Amino acid sequence: MRIIFIVWALFFLVEKSQAQLPFIKDSLPQYIELGMKKWQVPGLAITIVKDGKVWVKKGYGVKNVVTKEAVDDHTLFYIASNTKLFTGIALANLEVEKKLSLNDKISKYYPWYKLHDENSTKLVTIKDMLTHRIGTKTFQGDFTFWNSRLSREDIMKKMRLMVPVSDFRDVYGYCNSCYLTAGMIIPAVTGQSWEGYITEKFLKPLEMDESFATSNEIWKTAKNMARPYTTAYTDTLKEVPFDQWDNLGPAASIVSNVDDLSHWLMFQLDSGKYENKQIMPWKALQRSRDVQIINSSRKSAALPVHFRGYGLGLSAADYNGYQVFWHTGGAAGMVSNVCFVPELDLGIAILTNNDNQNFFEALRYQILDVFTGTSPRVDRSEQFWPGQEEDMKKQVAEIAAFRARVKAYENHTINREKYCGKYKNELYGKLVVTAMQAGLQLEFEQHPALKGYLQYMGNEEWLLSFNNIEYGVYPTRFILKNEKPKGLKIKVNDFIEFDEYIFEKD
Repeated sequence: MRIIFIVWALFFLVEKSQAQLPFIKDSLPQYIELGMKKWQVPGLAITIVKDGKVWVKKGYGVKNVVTKEAVDDHTLFYIASNTKLFTGIALANLEVEKKLSLNDKISKYYPWYKLHDENSTKLVTIKDMLTHRIGTKTFQGDFTFWNSRLSREDIMKKMRLMVPVSDFRDVYGYCNSCYLTAGMIIPAVTGQSWEGYITEKFLKPLEMDESFATSNEIWKTAKNMARPYTTAYTDTLKEVPFDQWDNLGPAASIVSNVDDLSHWLMFQLDSGKYENKQIMPWKALQRSRDVQIINSSRKSAALPVHFRGYGLGLSAADYNGYQVFWHTGGAAGMVSNVCFVPELDLGIAILTNNDNQNFFEALRYQILDVFTGTSPRVDRSEQFWPGQEEDMKKQVAEIAAFRARVKAYENHTINREKYCGKYKNELYGKLVVTAMQAGLQLEFEQHPALKGYLQYMGNEEWLLSFNNIEYGVYPTRFILKNEKPKGLKIKVNDFIEFDEYIFEKD
């Protein structure tokens, strides 16, 4: 009976594997090409590793829409928040080596460090930072920190000005400055910079020879680098500036390609080994996957998912009965995901260079459907598309209406000088408003390259835009008292931060 069972099991596995191969070998390229066209994705790179082998490692489309240079498996992309798992495992490894405890207080290493309230300051640990549970909102503070001139220690010092919206350790609020703070424990413990440690412990032994731990100015020297694009606010593909966010390095700064990430996935799926060498202790990887905070315990209406949690730099969920680990990454002009399913010995990494699309996630779910045997099979790209299409039509129509109001008032006489001057936000710092022929110009203390523009729309409302489209297009108002400006509301793209900032006039 046992022999019959084994033969049947082997037959089932072979049959299942053969059922997967036609989609991966034959249908996947067409699926990707159709999806890229629909979602306006210029370039995409993908790797799939399975059963200790690379099944797919390929580039599609172009890395530069002007030169038409093709994406290949060595084309570099920002992997953004997929950096976080490197930081999480690094700290877990230091705990395994007994050089620290994840329950150590941040104040043990940085006595000057403070959160908004005294109790949280006394209690906050490395683990709290790695699991986004200090009580702040998702992305809170990121307008101040993202692409800014602030140093890593400057950001840590400003975190005391982030007013929490929830109780400490009560809810999940995705926090990039928390990951920076956690990563700063590495130099405090080892005497080695975060980027030095990541390079020595991961990039070199995993032969991720084309990857970089930091990204500022990297596009100037990297020969095979994808350019960043967006369709946000215009529904037309536009190139955007590369992010310069090494100041948030432990949260976001790694640059990589799917060739190197196939090594990273092999390492994850082989319990910390690569090419039969133990690169990291299994305990460190295992620690990173232990869920520390629950994101959701409600069944998804769209996906075979019931539970989602967060470990040390990665999310964990069920997917059609299998345990799946993953993270996404969002940089200006680039979004990505890295995913692995240990029970299936399966890993997936997808890199793209348009940040205003969800095809990169639809593709991941499509592949997961194939390997987990999800039935009935759903075209995830078509499933996700209506939401994208509706949102873009609404956004473009709203902006067109705003611009029509600006045009209607372009000959309207308004005393622009009364709005000029210096404004200040406690967290951000200074903002300077000056008059220009078409309205008002904004200069931001922490972002020297960023300029904002205000055009009058009537009824004391202004249209706010930026020289970098990534920051958005929004209506705003000055806060008036006795018809004199006392403050200004600034809103940026939700991709950066959800809440508006109030700048008070000096």
